[in-house]
Amino acid sequence: MKNKIDKRLRADQFRQRLNMAMKDKPTTQSALARAIGVDRSTISQLLKGDGARLPNAQVIGECATALGVSADWLLSLSDRPESAADIMATSLSMTEAPRALIDEQIFNWHKEAAGYKIRHVPAALPDMLKTQELLEWEYLPHPGRTTSQAVGASQDRLTWMRGAHSDYEIAFPRHELSTFARAEGYYTDLPRDVRLRQLDQFAALNHQFYPRLRVYLFDARRVYSAPLSVFGPLFAVLYVGRNYVAFRDTERVQAFAAHFDNLVREAAISARDFPDQLQILRDQIKN
Repeated sequence: MKNKIDKRLRADQFRQRLNMAMKDKPTTQSALARAIGVDRSTISQLLKGDGARLPNAQVIGECATALGVSADWLLSLSDRPESAADIMATSLSMTEAPRALIDEQIFNWHKEAAGYKIRHVPAALPDMLKTQELLEWEYLPHPGRTTSQAVGASQDRLTWMRGAHSDYEIAFPRHELSTFARAEGYYTDLPRDVRLRQLDQFAALNHQFYPRLRVYLFDARRVYSAPLSVFGPLFAVLYVGRNYVAFRDTERVQAFAAHFDNLVREAAISARDFPDQLQILRDQIKN
């Protein structure tokens, strides 16, 4: 529960913030008076008074609108001077995503979050850990970008991971890996040797990067997640097909992080057991 502010203190803070907003705009007392339809003496009184009385709601609202700040901020009810619409525009953005792997925006987000833990739920298998063969098989029918661009982007991401000081946690459904190993569903007709080498690639990269890289497999019958990434405390991104939605407000970023942490807690295969699961699937393919 927030502490109540003394009336005199609130009035004093109102005067300080009104003066600050006028300097930031910048605007004069006369210009503000004309903008809100009052005498200049009224603005002067608002700025220089020393009592506990605040102007009426109409005047406060008009001042806030004219100066591009929120009335809540002028009244010390918020520490954010932006209006609610501006806060929403800043904290949430939508970007077109023709194909996640080869989008420079995602790579830029990884760079921006360097040094922080990056949590990721891929749409299928994690792109940045795929072999060149699997990428070529996937991108062959894809219009637009070329296969070589997709492979190059994947290699760039791996090179970045090797040099960056970020921890990566990846969680995806256990059945996705099993379906891949058995060449079912999306992976129908994927050659046996390609599948074996991809499992070996997972094992090799896990051995190389662990514990900086930790992969968890969750049971989709128990928990569910849409594709998303959480870039430390900075922002979270939700992938929705042709677009992704980025959230930068603390409350939502923490909510996405808590969601991911729950996937880790509920994981059917922990990061420590991930190599054993890879070996089990590899043996099944060979037999």
